[in-house]
Amino acid sequence: MFVLNVIGKGASPALFQSLGLKDAAILSPEMAFDLALPERDAPLILAEACALAEGLKLDINLVATSHRRKKLLVADMDSTIINVECLDELADMAGLKLKIAAITERAMRGEIEFEAALRERVGLLKGLPLSALEKTYTERVRLNPGAKSLLATMRKHGAHTMLVSGGFGFFTRRVAEAAGFHVERGNTLLDDGKALTGEVATPILGREAKLKALEEGVAHLGIDVAQSLAVGDGANDLAMIQRAGLGVAYHAKPVVAVAAGAAIAHNDLTALLYLQGYTDSQISRA
Repeated sequence: MFVLNVIGKGASPALFQSLGLKDAAILSPEMAFDLALPERDAPLILAEACALAEGLKLDINLVATSHRRKKLLVADMDSTIINVECLDELADMAGLKLKIAAITERAMRGEIEFEAALRERVGLLKGLPLSALEKTYTERVRLNPGAKSLLATMRKHGAHTMLVSGGFGFFTRRVAEAAGFHVERGNTLLDDGKALTGEVATPILGREAKLKALEEGVAHLGIDVAQSLAVGDGANDLAMIQRAGLGVAYHAKPVVAVAAGAAIAHNDLTALLYLQGYTDSQISRA
């Protein structure tokens, strides 16, 4: 069985009355609801619902009702849990943001291989004082809206949470603590004690390492992969998104949004709770 999950300010079941679907389950008044679907017609109804909502800022997805509330969350960090790409902000400290951000954009769209792009960008930061990392975190990095509620709610209901980033451990450690993740993984920038050397430790955590983290989390918990949720925005997140029971493209690059099982383009991270069927009364607001 599937439900048509609709999320967005002013969301109303009345908009989809012509689809003949009844008994809407309200998750959040005028914000989120489910409509039960017959499995055989679900993809067609999704297409019709999207057509009815064209031009509106609604996130509309098909969600399986089996194992709907997930026991494992694996999340990307940059531009998913936080508001920026940390490497681009470090580049800004070095006066190289336009050059490095252009490489980042191509890598996130899947146009160039992630590991090579990471080495190239880090190489350009050679000589950047270590103080720039703390300055970047303090002045630029902010949790995206809904991050704390997402983590607090899933943890309250027994889920294990992992922050797995192609970014850097300096930031993943701090962000994981601020948001409330159980564990974190990230790449290691090498330094000489005063400044960056322009190198990153190997092996580099990229697309395959994110997938491995998901699979290790599933095995560690002894759960079915259907009970996992993976969320990210870039091409290096695709493997874990496509493997997870619920893979979500969050404000993602087109190549990711098209390939993911679900996409959130208009709402904040609280949407990941509505996708799992949580109601407002069950969400821990933070």
